[in-house]
Amino acid sequence: MENKNNHREIGRRRFLQTGAKVTASAMLVGLSTPRLTSATKPDNKILPKIESITLNNGVKMPMLGFGTYSLRGEDCRKYVAQAISHGYRLIDTATVYGNEEFVGAGIKDSGINRKELFITSKVWVDDSGIEKAKKAFQTSLDKLGTDYLDLYLIHRPRGDVKGSWQAMEELYRAGKIKAIGLSNFEPHQLDELLKYATVEPTVNQIESHAFFQQNAANENLRKHNIRMEAWAPFAEGRNGLFCNPTLEEIGRQYNKTNAQVSLRWHYQRGVVAIPRTSKKYHMMENLEIFDFALSDADMEKIGTLDLNITHFPEWE
Repeated sequence: MENKNNHREIGRRRFLQTGAKVTASAMLVGLSTPRLTSATKPDNKILPKIESITLNNGVKMPMLGFGTYSLRGEDCRKYVAQAISHGYRLIDTATVYGNEEFVGAGIKDSGINRKELFITSKVWVDDSGIEKAKKAFQTSLDKLGTDYLDLYLIHRPRGDVKGSWQAMEELYRAGKIKAIGLSNFEPHQLDELLKYATVEPTVNQIESHAFFQQNAANENLRKHNIRMEAWAPFAEGRNGLFCNPTLEEIGRQYNKTNAQVSLRWHYQRGVVAIPRTSKKYHMMENLEIFDFALSDADMEKIGTLDLNITHFPEWE
């Protein structure tokens, strides 16, 4: 959801540098070796380079993407097209967001070849089960205007999870999905799914930010060679993340904002992040994280911010 508090916006922009060029960069502590991919616009303008990682089935996934939760209607269409024009190639949506057709329209408006994009959607609880999940998947394809998805997730570990996973495995084997995964699964729920899965999940998309770092969950996912993806990588500004003095102090060393420090922190942990914004300058700002590296001391300082509790109890 877009930040509504002006002080958060001011805190986020405090050290924003306009016109900076993003360059290829430093190390990544992750499950696989990252690969730099440069994006091109239809006018052949070179855009920022976003590193990608290799999932456990060999599929390449960008480390930084554009989230679309709460974006609606023609505004959603416009913002998706803008994000792609600035260099984003990972676009995340879901059935329950109610915006897939506008995400699809924005993708079409961008003029970018579909093969350059990594599109994610998710099956909702109400559509769980073999046949219902297959039908929901086709509806998502139709709304998005594509004939395949790069990643399809079970949105919540509720309902007929086993049936949904079976449907997704069949669609994966049929080439309709490049990779399948999970969202909001806790370790014990993942362990249960792994008992019957014949295709390994590639991703678990969960809440993760400086105040709820999910280190134990990340370690468990690494054990299974599954990639962690962070929704709400800024905690949606809750707990004053954009004005947090620790993040500000770290950012001052590199002339970076709290948002940029946060995204760089996710990146160096090997975690894919999908920040969302409707502000053009924030879209550009979020991409400017590959021209600096946090030190071990910086990472340790951010580690002290962990409260180890969800900041979205209403979504539990």
